[in-house]
Formats: sequence, C-alpha cells, structure tokens
Amino acid sequence: MVDFLAENNLCGQAVLRIVSRGNAIIAELLRLSEFIPAVFRLKDKSDQQKYGDIICDFSYFKGPEYYDSKLEAKPELQDLDDEFRENNIDILSRFYLAFESVHKYIVDLIRYLDDLYEGVYIQQTVETVLLNEDGKQLLCEALYLYGVMLLVIDQKMEGEVRERMLVSYYRYSAARSSADSNLDDICKLLRSTGYSSQSGAKRPVNYPESYFQRVPISSTFVSMVIGRLRSDDIYNQVSAYPLPEHRSTALANQAAMLYVCLYFIPSILQTQQAKMREIVDKYFPDNWVISVYMGITVNLVEAWEPYKAAKVALNYTLDSANIREQASRYSVSMEGLRPQIQQLLKEGFLREEIVLDNIPKLLNCLRDCNVSIRWLMLHTADSAYDPNNKRLRQIKDQVINDSKYNPKILFQLLLDTAQFEFTLKEMFKQMLSEKQLKWESYRTEGSERMMELAEVFSGVKPLTRVEKNENLQAWFREISKQIESLNYEDATAAGRKTVQLIQALVEVQEFHQLESNLQVCQFLADTRKFLHQMIRTINIKEEVLITMQIVGDLSYAWQIIDSFTSIMQESIRVNPSMVTKLRATFLKLASALDLPLLRINQANSPDLLSVSQFYSGELVTYVRKVLQIIPESMFTSLAKIIKLQIHAIMEVPTRLDKDKLKDYAQLGARYEVAKLTHAISIFTEGILMMKTTLVGIIKVDPKQLLEDGIRKELVRRVAYALHKGLIFNPKAKSSELMPKLKEMAATMDGFYRSFEYIQDYVSIYGLKIWQEEVSRIINYNVEQECNSFLRTKIQDWQSVYQSTHIPIPKFPSVDESATFIGRLCREILRITDPKVTCYMDQLNTWYDLKTHQEVTNSRLFSEIQDTLGTFGLNGLDRLLCFMIVKELQNFLLVFQKTILRDKAMVDVFKAMLGSVNPVKGIVANASKVYANAVARTQKIWGSYLESIMKVGQMQILRQQIANELNYSCKFDSKHLAAALENLNKSLLADIEAHYQDPSLPYPKEDNNLLYEITASLEAAGIHNPLNKIYITTKRLPYFPIVNFLFIIAQLPKLQYSKNQGMTCRKATDPVDWSPLVLGLLTLLKQFHSRYTEQFLALIGQVIRSVMEQCTSQKIPDMPSDVVGALMFLEDYVRYTKLPRKVAEAHVPSFIFDEFRTVL
Repeated sequence: MVDFLAENNLCGQAVLRIVSRGNAIIAELLRLSEFIPAVFRLKDKSDQQKYGDIICDFSYFKGPEYYDSKLEAKPELQDLDDEFRENNIDILSRFYLAFESVHKYIVDLIRYLDDLYEGVYIQQTVETVLLNEDGKQLLCEALYLYGVMLLVIDQKMEGEVRERMLVSYYRYSAARSSADSNLDDICKLLRSTGYSSQSGAKRPVNYPESYFQRVPISSTFVSMVIGRLRSDDIYNQVSAYPLPEHRSTALANQAAMLYVCLYFIPSILQTQQAKMREIVDKYFPDNWVISVYMGITVNLVEAWEPYKAAKVALNYTLDSANIREQASRYSVSMEGLRPQIQQLLKEGFLREEIVLDNIPKLLNCLRDCNVSIRWLMLHTADSAYDPNNKRLRQIKDQVINDSKYNPKILFQLLLDTAQFEFTLKEMFKQMLSEKQLKWESYRTEGSERMMELAEVFSGVKPLTRVEKNENLQAWFREISKQIESLNYEDATAAGRKTVQLIQALVEVQEFHQLESNLQVCQFLADTRKFLHQMIRTINIKEEVLITMQIVGDLSYAWQIIDSFTSIMQESIRVNPSMVTKLRATFLKLASALDLPLLRINQANSPDLLSVSQFYSGELVTYVRKVLQIIPESMFTSLAKIIKLQIHAIMEVPTRLDKDKLKDYAQLGARYEVAKLTHAISIFTEGILMMKTTLVGIIKVDPKQLLEDGIRKELVRRVAYALHKGLIFNPKAKSSELMPKLKEMAATMDGFYRSFEYIQDYVSIYGLKIWQEEVSRIINYNVEQECNSFLRTKIQDWQSVYQSTHIPIPKFPSVDESATFIGRLCREILRITDPKVTCYMDQLNTWYDLKTHQEVTNSRLFSEIQDTLGTFGLNGLDRLLCFMIVKELQNFLLVFQKTILRDKAMVDVFKAMLGSVNPVKGIVANASKVYANAVARTQKIWGSYLESIMKVGQMQILRQQIANELNYSCKFDSKHLAAALENLNKSLLADIEAHYQDPSLPYPKEDNNLLYEITASLEAAGIHNPLNKIYITTKRLPYFPIVNFLFIIAQLPKLQYSKNQGMTCRKATDPVDWSPLVLGLLTLLKQFHSRYTEQFLALIGQVIRSVMEQCTSQKIPDMPSDVVGALMFLEDYVRYTKLPRKVAEAHVPSFIFDEFRTVL
C-alpha cells in the first residue's frame, strides 16, 4: 500500500493540507488578537459618544435601513464614518480573511469527509484512513484544530467586538455585493456566544457545545475520532515513557485533543458515565489541568462542572487523598532530583564513556525531571484557577501545601534540567556525527593489536623472551581478520560477533597461561577495550535523541512561563552569568514550535515561514522581556554615577596647589563611581556570554540584544521625562515655559552625558544610539500629534518610527494635545497670542500689551534647540505647518459661510467694486465711500481678523525656527549647510532653465530628489515659510476687495510710532501688526497671483484717492490711515523680497518720498 503521506496519495495529501492550514489559521488568529483596534471595544465614554452611531453589533442586520438613514441625516456623522473606514478598512479586511478562513476550513473538512464517504478516493474510506497510523493522527487533528480555532477566537476576541468588526467590514467592503460571498455563514458561525475571558465572568449555558455545533459535522465521524482517541496511543508516545506512573504525561497531547473533541458530542460528557470513567482513568487519573494548544491551559474542574457524567468521573481524581498523594509524590521527587541533576551538571562529570554506559539512567532522570516540572507548573499556575471559585482555590491551596511548592526551586530545577538536556543533546549529536569514524578507528586499532600479537608469537619479533607458538600466531591472525571483517552497516550481526570475540580473548588469556606475560595481557586488555567501545558506539542511536525531544517538550509552558519572569530577572540581577543557563531554557521553550510547524512542514506549505516567524518572534520578544532587566539595572547604576559626577565630584583645575590635592582627590566618591561602572560592565559581560542563538528561525545575537535593550530603556526613560517635564499650567501667573525648558535641558544633558560615559564600558556607539532614538521619539510624537489634523490617521503598526522591539511608550493625554510636542507648541502659541502680546520685528521679541513687559524672545528657540535638539525644532515646525493648514481651511469655510452666502454682504462688495472701477483711477469723495463700506461690513471682521492673526503668528514662529535651525546648522556643520545651499541653488537654476527651454533636463515624476532635498533644507532652516503653498484653492469671487476692505478696516486701530513702528492704539481692541501683515500675505499666497495684483492695486488706489482729497482740502499732514497703508506696502515688499517696482506701480514714488519724511 502507498504511504499515506506520499505525494502521490491524494487522500493523504488532502487531509494533510487541511491540517497544515488549521495550524496556520490559529497562528494568524493569535497574531491578529494583538491588533484589535481599541475603538471596537467601545470601553471609553468618549469612544461611545463619538463612534456609538457608526459601530454596530449584529442588531444592525435587523434593520440596516434604520442605521443608514440615521447616518445620512447627519453630514458630520457621514464624514466621521468615511474617515473611520479609511483608517480601519485594511485591518478589518485582514480580520475578515482570518474569520473566513476558519469557515472555509470546516467547509473543506466536511467536503473531504463527504468525498471519503462517496468513494472519491479509491480504496479509501473513513474507516481505512482511521486504521492507518498517519491517517488516524491527521483526522483526529483536523477535528481538534477546528475546536481550538473556535476556542481561541472566543478567548482572544470578545463576541461583541467580533460582531462590530464583521458589521463594519460588511458596511465598508464590496463583499456584500458579490454573490459568492459567504459573509452570512461567517456571521452565523462567529456571532457572540456570550462568553467572556474576564475572571469572574459567568459561563453561558450550553457553552461551548452549542458554539461547536453551529456548523454541523457528521456525528459518525466525530464518534469514530473520539473512539480512536479513547482507545489508541495514536502518537506512540508510551514508548518514550516506559514507567506506568508517567502514562498520563505520555498521553497529554492526546488528552488535550480528546478534551476538545468531546464538546462535539456533549452527550458523552453529560450522560455516558462508563465512557467518561474510562477516559478519566486513562488520561486524568492524576492530573486535572491540561494544556490545550501552545500553552492555553484549562482546568477540568471548572470546564466539566456543568456535565454530570464528566463531573462524577473526575471526582475520583479530585479526592483530597488522591491530590495529597500526587502532590507529595512530586514533592519527594523534586527533593531527590535536584541534587542528582546538579551532580550531573558538575564540570567534567558528563564524559563520553559515562554517557554511553548510562543512557537509560540519564534518560530516566530526564523523564522524572520533566514530568515533575510539568505537573507542578500546570497544577500551580494562576491562570488555571479562577480566584472567584471557592473549590478551585481549595484545590490549589492543597496542591501548594502538600507539594511544598516553591516557585524559585521549581524554576531552578527547570534551569538545571534545560541545561542538562542541552548538554546531553549536543554530546549525542556530536557522537552520532562521529559514530562511524570512531567505530572504524576502534576496529582498526583492535585488528592491528592482534596482528602485532601474532607477530610476537612468530618468535621473530624481539619482544621479551616469548617462545614461538605457531598455533597462537595463527589464532591471533584469524582474530585480527575477524575484527577487520566486522561490517558497520550490519550493526546487529557485528554486535553479536564482537561479543563472541571479547569472550574468545578472555578465554585465550586463561587457557594459554598468558597472564604471566604482562605485555601480552596488556595487548589483550586493550583489544577487549576497543571491542567494548565498538559495542558502545554502535549503540548510539538516533532514537535516544527523539526520546529526549519528546520528553523535553515544554509547549505547555508557552504562556505559564511568564509567571516566572520576575524570578528570572531577579536571578540575573544578582548573578548576570545566569544568562547562559537561561539560554538553554529558551531553547527548550523553542521546541514548542515543533507542534504547530510539523504538519505545515510536511505539507510543504508556504505558510511555514510566516507561522514560524510569528512563534519565533513571540519567543524572542519574551527573551527580550526577561533580559531587559540588564539595561534597567545598568540605567539605575548610571543615574547614580551621573549624580556623583555632577554633584559630588569637583572638576580638577589645570593648576592645583599641593595642599589642596587631598580635597580634590575625593577618593570615596571616585571609588563609588568605579564600583558602579564595574557593576555595569559585569552586566554587559553577562548578556554577551549568551552566544548567538537560533530561537526558532530567528537568530538572536546577544550584542544586538544588549543594544536593543539599552535603546529600549533609553527610549522609555527619555519619553517619560519629556512627557512629565513638558506639562504646563495655563493659569500660572508667569509662563512656566522657560523654567521647564531649562529643567528639561538639564535632564536631557544628564542622559546624554551618562550615555557618553557608559559607551566604552559596554562597547556601543553612544552618540549614534542617542541621536537615532531621540529623533525617533520626537518624530513619533510629532506624527501622533499631527494625526489629529489628518483624516487618514497613521496607526502605530504603520508608523515608521514605532518599533515592536524598542517601542516608544504612549502616555494618556493631559489636555487637548496628544503628546508633549503638542503641549509645547500650544504653550508657545498661548504666550505669544497676538490678542495679548505685541511682536517687535526688529527685536524678535514679544511684549505684553498691557504691562509692556517682555514675554519672550528668540532665546526661546535656542532653549528648545538645547532641550530637544534639531529634531525637536524641526518637529515643532512640522506641527505648525499642520496648524496653519487647518486654520486656512477653517478660514475658507468661514469665508464661504459668512460672506459669500450673505446676500447683504455680497451687495456691499458689488457696490464697492462699482465705486472703485477703474482701479487705475481715483475714487471721488474717498473718505466717505471707504468709511461707508467699512461700517457696513464691520460685523464680519472679528473672526476674519482672528484667523489672519493666528496664521501670521504661526508664520513668525516658523521664521524664528528656520533662523535658529539655519544658525545652528552653519555653526555646527558648516559643510552640510554650504553643500545644501549650493545644491538648492543649482537645482533651482536647472528647473528655471528647463522652463525657458523644455528640452533641458528636469527631475522625473518618480524621482524623489526634490521631495528629499526639501526635507533636508527644512531641517537646516534653508527655506522661507512665507513662500509655502499650504492649501489648494479654487477661485473665490470678491476675494481681493474683501481683503482690501478688511485691511483698511484694521488701519484705524493702529498708530505709527518712530521707535516701534506700527502698534495697537488700544489694548482693549488688540491688533498686532506683524501677524496681520504676514497672515494676509500667507493667505494671498495661496491664491492666483492675479488676486494679489488686484489687492495691491486697490491699496494703491486708496492711498492716491485719500492723498488727492487731502491736497484738495489743503490738509498738510499725511492721514494716519495712509501711513498705515504705505507701511503695509513697504512691509509687504520687504517680507516677500519683491522689487520696489511692485509697490511703485500702484503708488507714485513721490508719495513714498514724502512718506519717508514723515518717518
């Protein structure tokens, strides 16, 4: 018969593919369970209020029209719904595919069974497949994996959350429109069961059997599978555990499968006492906590509580006398095993000959250790006992008391066992690889000794007075030939023959009185020894390694091991060299990967890589978590070192008086620093002793681990310091900004200096790590802050700055800002608010409008540079860009609503346009015309002014940031600044040349050069924020005239002073000149230059008209409004760096000359 798993056996390959897919689906479900968007849980009140109307559970299907009409009624809800879809459709699709694959899995399994019943596979039926060893295993696994999938889904993804995700996917995707979509079936299968994994939650009635029966499976098939699992040892595990008391451990995997499969026929659990009694006697006579799959533990006491037959059968196991007997047995076993295993681990004890002579003993010791560890770990695990269940608490307490359970001792035994297992495996692997070579060398040695003896008895060789003996000579020659003829390939025959040869060599010594000659005796003894070694060597079999692999399985502890983390970390802190022992434990844990990967590998499935990467990644994450104690301890010591260096140790001057030498020696403090530094280097040594290790399929390099650990701890501490240090109280009398920045700069400097100090002792690039991580923290926080301005948000898993191994912590927001960078930005905006401050452009300083005291100046940006570095200033700049965009968008909305939709206003502008046409002319009765128009539009300017000044204020801040960046760039890296400036100029020259002659080259669309150079230029402050286009705009009617009226409406509120330029007349009606000009300039820049032209022409016209009127009425002084308008033109030309001709095109130069004399 063809091998069931052969490639040409379609029946075997089909079920193997199903099982392989089952393991991959479970890995995907476990992976996705960590990425459930928090919003679907609707835990926060804010989430409920915001998303309550757009996230629905299955109640949606009762009346989708009702929900959809509710959405359509409110445009803002529709907008939120669209934004929510854009942000979540990718992850929802991934979840849906996983849910769909669960449904497809069971449909495919049912189809396979139907094919078997209908005889599609020739000569194969369910019965024949269940008789085949591989077939039996695969069919049992297929059903078991389906059950595990359902349990994993319910445990890791709450029912309500699943429903909300499925409904959202249904609403957002095109799947509902396609006819072949099986979304209805998936919803039926995965609708909420009412189960909750929270401790203390009540178990739903008929759970999980009603859940398992949502897709009906042939009851005949299920009962046949359970029959096999009940009666057979389907994996032949008992051979690895010969002792009868180890039987339940040998059958543990099968017991877990049986536990899951029994839910498909709950009548057995409920009523069939004889069967349940048989199951419990075979699988659960001494255990009641089982590991279902990859460490998911279940306590049968709780799980079988609702089932009468199961509960009665289990009562014998749970009898307190039986619990005491089992717990005491393992307690005694632990006491005996610890010294035994420590003896075996002593340096030099495990030698090759001892191992070869004691294989059964060593294996027994390993079995006992692993069985004891397994029982104690499972039966004392917190996750297996619900603290709210009184009976479970009593059982747990009894186990702990009777077994004298001490987690530290158990962990020590686990460490030693793992180390022993690892050493033994490595020795065995080496012996297996050298087996044939050694055997042949022993054979050659033995054969040569016999030949030499034969020559001795020939009488020719002058050994020592040995008489010639032809019989013995011939006999030894024959023995030599016999030894030479031994064949390695035929191990059994060679073994028998070797034993006979040893016997013959013993007899020849006795019968021929050869004892008298010591040298002959020695030769014989040596040959016997070589023959013994040959027998030993031929007995090195791979079966021993396989047994060790089976016995050493630690997959049950995949999750429980986490409860030992604190013990591991404490032991590392006390003794860093402990890491080498832990390495063996991690490798032992890695053996758990064999369980899900075996079938995927057999099926040659492409899922092999992703599944092994997932589990290996989980394990490496755990290894990192344990070893994180090393960087943590290092940083604790570092903090002490820095404190001593800054506060205790005095700087030694270049010249020093002899009598003061003692004062500067400070031996105590210096000794303390040396001691702490030594401790740090010891920690480093500890982790580097671990050697490069392959954990699953991921290579773990200890040096990389150490560096990542240091980075992680640095990120954690710096992020926390920034979060805590930059919280401002807006109600404080004087702003806390500068003091907090100074304090923060000192903290950051402390971190920086400590890093500089430590880098040589731990062999890392301190400056590189510092810059990379600080820039990552700041960029990530800027990204998160900017998310509030984005429609499509950047999730953590999409962020280029976030990392799984070195995560940047997220802190709950303390005000409207999401992060510290937002708080800093909003505090700067608050204290430089144009409503309460006046900005002096010549001094780069803000003054308080009422008290005329200085509020802040350009030093602020140097302080930010000292605190957050270039990345901080750059991030602040980026955030201000987003804020400007938001402000301009709001402004345009307001413009549309309050101006263009207000008929009365539009009429005013129409009339005004009529009055001023042609723009080149002069308006008659100017004062009255303009004053009338301003009076009629007065009500709209409040919000208009606020928006313009906000934009202007942010532009001033952006200019200041660019100045600071450019200054520090030229100062700290002049070559970079020069290179960037030249590259920028040459690029612009090339682009201008291209526009004059299109045949010349220009960067193509897919060329990132312009985009990348812009980022570098902005980081170096080589850009002008005023020239930026922030938003795309459409044509707006009346735009130039509206802005013109706006500016002349503001001029009466301002006055000109020689020392300060344009300032506010009344503090109660604040207008700040610089933000006003820059805001208006930025706004006009967003539109076609034609609008700016018209706007400047209108300003020129008002100046000419009013001056004309003054001349005709013989008013000698230039009116203040004209001064203001001329100042506006002057500043406009200055800020935009345009030639003077632009202004002089609208205002005659003699007016400018006269204006100069006024100044």
